[in-house]
Amino acid sequence: MNYKMTIAYDGSRFNGWQAQKENDNTIQSLLEKAISDMLGEKAEINGSGRTDAGVHAKGQVANFKTKANIDKELFLRDINEKLPSSVAVKSVEEAEERFHARLNAKGKTYEYTIWKAAYNNVFSKRFAFECRGLDTVKMREAAALLIGTHDFLGFSSLKKSKKSTVRTITAIEIKEDNETIKISYTGNGFLYNMVRIMTGTLIETGEGKRDKHSIADVLDKKDRSLAGFTAPAQGLCLMDVFY
Repeated sequence: MNYKMTIAYDGSRFNGWQAQKENDNTIQSLLEKAISDMLGEKAEINGSGRTDAGVHAKGQVANFKTKANIDKELFLRDINEKLPSSVAVKSVEEAEERFHARLNAKGKTYEYTIWKAAYNNVFSKRFAFECRGLDTVKMREAAALLIGTHDFLGFSSLKKSKKSTVRTITAIEIKEDNETIKISYTGNGFLYNMVRIMTGTLIETGEGKRDKHSIADVLDKKDRSLAGFTAPAQGLCLMDVFY
């Protein structure tokens, strides 16, 4: 049987999603151990993609296969009792035999939260990057230049890649209230650190440190040094995965 899970987590204290031989403090390792203990067989989980250390998720998707016929209601109750309060399995459902959380993903939405209020971010500092005085009109103008199909190598931490670095961004929305600015990115895929580097570039545009037209230079020259800083991990959250 193949099962699909939707997972939420506060990534603050974890070393990212992906299991590591030298470090078991990852979301994947935690889930694999919990499921293996419950089912009495080794569980291997496929996530829709990696999230870096400190990055959060509200809609991460993963799948695993088992010989057991799972009672979904009991599974949810039992696994959430085993997991720390910073991780939750929100749903589990049967999937087609060939379903793979990463290989079948058609797109994702990430959201980056910036705390802009003049007073301290007392209750949610683990989930937002504090930055004030941003011009969101300039940020929206710059963001529009990122939408479409481009080679985003210059907006990633990859030195080089044998695989294609062309991605399509279908939407970037920038919304603000009295306390926060939220930047939502939807696309068919994202390179290593791509969302955080795009965010850093938009922040620098909002601060007046760069012109919106610098976006074109980064895309044309595929040079990471021409893009903005890598925004801190705590502001980023994987919101949804599309299939």
